[in-house]
Amino acid sequence: MRKLKLQIQTSVDGYIADENGKTDWMIWNWSSNWNWDKSLQEYFIDFKHTVDTVLLSRKMGEEGFIDHWARVAADKDSPQAAFATTITNAHKIVFSHTIKKSHWANAEIAQGNFIDVINTLKQQAGNDLIVYGGATFVASLIKAQLIDEFYLFVNPTVLGKGLSIFDAIEQRQQLKLIEAKAFDCGVLIVKYVLKNE
Repeated sequence: MRKLKLQIQTSVDGYIADENGKTDWMIWNWSSNWNWDKSLQEYFIDFKHTVDTVLLSRKMGEEGFIDHWARVAADKDSPQAAFATTITNAHKIVFSHTIKKSHWANAEIAQGNFIDVINTLKQQAGNDLIVYGGATFVASLIKAQLIDEFYLFVNPTVLGKGLSIFDAIEQRQQLKLIEAKAFDCGVLIVKYVLKNE
């Protein structure tokens, strides 16, 4: 069965953005200046080869995630081009109740309840699924216990308050630590899997 993986950057205290929605505290926040060290960049690119389908919220699609990576993929001199090309070529599913037809390349609009859609996708053949955001969509997936593997890219910053992807949870979820890997730039990748009780 395919797994749904979450890959997301957080602060040490678990926020994905500050209280104003800013991410300038991240060592790398999707800008053209890729501040991660080489080994983390390679980890990031290699990880994408384990998945073939990207799940996105309508908001993330409309805010430019797909278009951004298509532009980066077209710039062969960009150090991010390899990652951007895999994102651009991957099948993308955008979850929306308002958009009826996709205007993005390699993307379709999910029809029906997101829980049913994702459970059906997990049963299909292929590599794993990945979700990057947005925050409300990811929170809904976590609440429904649809995330099988959590890859938290922890930045060496404490925000005190901000935007959390865990606020919607109504009951405890037990996770199992699989890996913790520190990188020279200061990012710690922590991999957890959802424990089925």
